[in-house]
Amino acid sequence: MSVYTELKREAYEANVSLPRHGLINLTFGNASAVDRARGVFAIKPSGVDYTAMTVEDMVIVDFDGKRVEGTLNPSSDTPTHRRLLMAFEEIGGVVHTHSSHATAFAQAGMPIPIFGTTHADYFNGDIPVTRKMTAEEIGTAYEWETGNVIVECFGNADPLDFPGVLVNRHAPFTWGKTVAKAVEVAVAVECIAHMAMMSLQLAPKLPQIEPELLAKHFKRKHGPGAYYGQSDSKTKS
Repeated sequence: MSVYTELKREAYEANVSLPRHGLINLTFGNASAVDRARGVFAIKPSGVDYTAMTVEDMVIVDFDGKRVEGTLNPSSDTPTHRRLLMAFEEIGGVVHTHSSHATAFAQAGMPIPIFGTTHADYFNGDIPVTRKMTAEEIGTAYEWETGNVIVECFGNADPLDFPGVLVNRHAPFTWGKTVAKAVEVAVAVECIAHMAMMSLQLAPKLPQIEPELLAKHFKRKHGPGAYYGQSDSKTKS
């Protein structure tokens, strides 16, 4: 048995959950899970149908971009995942989708404004959008440069306070402490984008959520004072 079997299983479960959640069409989208101790991550193979994919199809790649294990080519978005995993050391996995409503905001080059508490449960503000990529960035190492514009967009912001981004003209990327959490955030981003569109239809001049309400909802789930959910002892018993 491969030493990467559990890592592959983690990545596989995340990838096959994407179509179940309605986040992708055809073979668009991918998920990766990292093993920082070994300096590798597992990612979906390029262009393989989700219904035909197996755990063993997952490809193991190191942080130098070299394929360590697997017979298939890794996702074409592998350099973007690698760049994010290298830059954001707190995260354990990355998800990329082309979910319709979030992608509509990305294509329009618009951040998703924070209007309500559903959004505030996951993000400490608007879901950001990157700048447009330059012709040089697109024409050279496109996928790696996609990762670079995401990292540039965040500056000194905590990537766990803003666990996702819209790539201008492209689509969303999300992340979390685990790849399962990154999938959850991807589901939330699509839901948030859909609700934001409907809210703007009802109230085109709708102001953003009040700062006090944003802080309350975000901090009750995140940070040292979080109290939402169960303690580890309760969830393990």
